[in-house]
Amino acid sequence: MTKMISHLFLAALILLAVLPSIPGTQALGEQGSPPLEFKSGVIASAHPLASEVGVEILKKGGNAVDAAVATAFALGVVEPNASGIGGGGFMLIFLPKALDAKVVAIDYRAMAPAKATAAMFLRRGQVQVDQMKIGPRSVGVPGTVAGLTLALQKYGTMSLKEVMELAVQLAEQGFPVTKLLNSMMTNNAPKLLKFPAAARIYLKNGRPFKVGDRLYQKDLAETYRLIAAQGPEVFYQGAIAEAIAKEMQRLGGLITREDLANYKAEVRSPVEGNYRGYEIISMGPPSSGGTQLIELLNILEGYDMARLGLNSTESIEIITEAMEKAFSDRAKYIGDQDFVKIPLAELLSKEHAEKIRQGMKIKPKGQVQGKLITGNLGQESEQTTHLSVADKDGNLVSLSQSVDAFFGSGVVVPGTGILLNDSMGDFAPEPGGPNSIAPGKRPLSNMAPTVVLKDSKPYLAIGMPGGTRITSAMAQVLMNLIDHRLTLQEAINAPRIHRHTKTGELLLEARIASKVRNALARKGYPIVLKKDFDIYLGGAQGVMINETGLLSGAADPRREGTVSGY
Repeated sequence: MTKMISHLFLAALILLAVLPSIPGTQALGEQGSPPLEFKSGVIASAHPLASEVGVEILKKGGNAVDAAVATAFALGVVEPNASGIGGGGFMLIFLPKALDAKVVAIDYRAMAPAKATAAMFLRRGQVQVDQMKIGPRSVGVPGTVAGLTLALQKYGTMSLKEVMELAVQLAEQGFPVTKLLNSMMTNNAPKLLKFPAAARIYLKNGRPFKVGDRLYQKDLAETYRLIAAQGPEVFYQGAIAEAIAKEMQRLGGLITREDLANYKAEVRSPVEGNYRGYEIISMGPPSSGGTQLIELLNILEGYDMARLGLNSTESIEIITEAMEKAFSDRAKYIGDQDFVKIPLAELLSKEHAEKIRQGMKIKPKGQVQGKLITGNLGQESEQTTHLSVADKDGNLVSLSQSVDAFFGSGVVVPGTGILLNDSMGDFAPEPGGPNSIAPGKRPLSNMAPTVVLKDSKPYLAIGMPGGTRITSAMAQVLMNLIDHRLTLQEAINAPRIHRHTKTGELLLEARIASKVRNALARKGYPIVLKKDFDIYLGGAQGVMINETGLLSGAADPRREGTVSGY
């Protein structure tokens, strides 16, 4: 009977992937439409099947942490291009009814192996970019299994086997390839073809799966079963560790059995700030995301953003210049706090923001006209995934995790279905900086899973993928909510901007008024015009608790995110 029920539930999940408009789910959320509201639990994630897995855990009596862990394992199956147990991430947990009610941050970022050196990607002074981003030397020690199981053990209520059951079924029985996954397979086919074990899973006779084709991951299903039965020890000290180390040795990677055995997820203190009375709590180092987000909001708090209006010429100028200052501090100071002394208190202070405002120079009229072009820019990818959960007790979870670049390093450990990350490419390749490579060090990240409290009560859990665009987009979503009084869905849908950190171009979604775009170009800003809803600018997933205790969520139309609840 149990198997029959699980098969029926899985069939319903597959139907949901094709028909995301089933009652109780929301795929995009039209701007201005009323939010779906729930009494008992809500999840926003990057894939409808993963969201429904988490809701099923809530229905079985699990709390937000149980549901988040189940959803994260499911995302590793249905969104393998962006997430999986061969990667790492960060999680924020708020249990308001706990004795020591505070936001807890779990760091399970991938880590440099013991054989890593500061100059390992330099050859005659030149950076070996391909080695940093593709293949065995780009792989950091994976942290996802350690992080998810730590969260479950300390803050969940269900067993590992219970929360992994549906993800196992999705891997074994397959699911239909979506339009987004098809495009990711198409774009990354050259990388996947370099590694036969990856090509056998993610390509069909050497070509991308078509939309609607069923993707089976039977090796991954068996790996999940081992983890569910034996716990994280099998991944870091047992048969799975042996398989990873063996493949690394065969291909010339650096990870050893000792590296895996020594890995630990860490419980850390989050970074905290306040924006117009709302408590902003986010991920601290080794992610720069939370620190940058709070610093950026601190700077913008000194301006009347509501009066300036959403995406006006003046507001965009101010936000753009503030972004430049926050990103500059990121490059100067932030790295793994276990290796680098970071002036966090100063970076997060209102006084620091005031000094920055005094030094900001908004570009005057009359400068040489900037360029206005359309198209893609730079090499930053849209990697990473995010999920947010709220339950009936007011518990919030905000979780971001990644295999880094889409399809990570391209390396799949034969017989396991584990796609390994390329996190070593997130280090700076030159020695001597806060983000330089060192054994056991965790590379800098942009992920910013965030919890927002209103009057000290749980209000919002939110986050997104998108590389350096994470913090700029997150700040805009929060301003849209707080300054411009938009609904959560409207705040996520609204057009976004970003100052490109390497080239200086100002990226604008095309829905921003043409008169604003042209005015900025006349002032000298080099404008790059993106699509109306561009995946490059992130994919926010958020859940909210209102004053009456009702739960709601919003998913980003830039990705395949879905809100599910009951």
